[in-house]
Amino acid sequence: MSNFVSMKIELYIAQLLYRYQCVTVPGFGAFLTEIQSARLNESLNSFSPPTKRLAFNSNLKNNDGLLANHIALAEKTSYEYALSAIQFEVFNWKKALDENEVLSFKNIGELSLNADKNIVFTPYNHVNYLTSSFGLAPFVSPLVKREIFEKEIAAIEEEAIITMITEPVKTVNPYLKYAAILILTIGITGSVGYTLYQNQIASETTLVETAVQKQVQNKIQQATFFIESPVPAVTLSIKSDTEVKMSYHIMAGVYREEKNANKTLRNLNRLGYNAKRIAPNKNGYYPVLYGSYATFAEAEMARKEINIKHNPDAWILIESL
Repeated sequence: MSNFVSMKIELYIAQLLYRYQCVTVPGFGAFLTEIQSARLNESLNSFSPPTKRLAFNSNLKNNDGLLANHIALAEKTSYEYALSAIQFEVFNWKKALDENEVLSFKNIGELSLNADKNIVFTPYNHVNYLTSSFGLAPFVSPLVKREIFEKEIAAIEEEAIITMITEPVKTVNPYLKYAAILILTIGITGSVGYTLYQNQIASETTLVETAVQKQVQNKIQQATFFIESPVPAVTLSIKSDTEVKMSYHIMAGVYREEKNANKTLRNLNRLGYNAKRIAPNKNGYYPVLYGSYATFAEAEMARKEINIKHNPDAWILIESL
């Protein structure tokens, strides 16, 4: 057992905090997460991205199978062995707290006892467990000093005015004066003819626009009431139930002898369960299932009913078979 425990169960807790809002350690308590929106610290001019805020509740101690299943899959071992490893680690944690030690869980936080012997949790804030904020980090934005910019603009404007005033006026060429008088005379003569020409162009443009608008309206009416090439009907294909992955399984037991596994299988089928056997595990044991489900919620509901009516030790295996 000591070799397994040395792998630090808190590492598996941290892995699950990315995916779940509650990770329960059986017999000890639960680590909870709450999504916190982005924040602005006005005093430091800093911005923080959305994050998951960690908390701890020592009253949530019931085993939901999540942590033990995750450890069993990660270590390729049995659920019972993983659960025993958790219980052994919890025993060491409680002993350390009773001796006034501080438990430090990497990337999670610190646990200690206060004067009333209640567990106090201090979370670490350097890890963000909100996957949608992956890659986002806090940053500091310097203040925009508008007064400096306004002074710089005023100085530039003042310099431009002084340049315009002090620059000497150039002498006008006398030949340009006569050219200007000639252009002015031609402009006055042609302005009357140009006005009549503009009125004629405007009148013809109005006639063309009216004709085009009428044709557009006719096309709209035709498109509205007469569809020559209707859109073909869409055919939807629905996957059958056999294509849905059943990755959540309720374990009835694991047997050393195949005949005992077959006996349990027959008994469960007689009781109405959709029981089945799966391939032997790496240790040569024969697992038997009450049934398989597509979602964890369905499996959890079925497990609670089986725990009450038939087998209090039934547990959920999460694996794609």
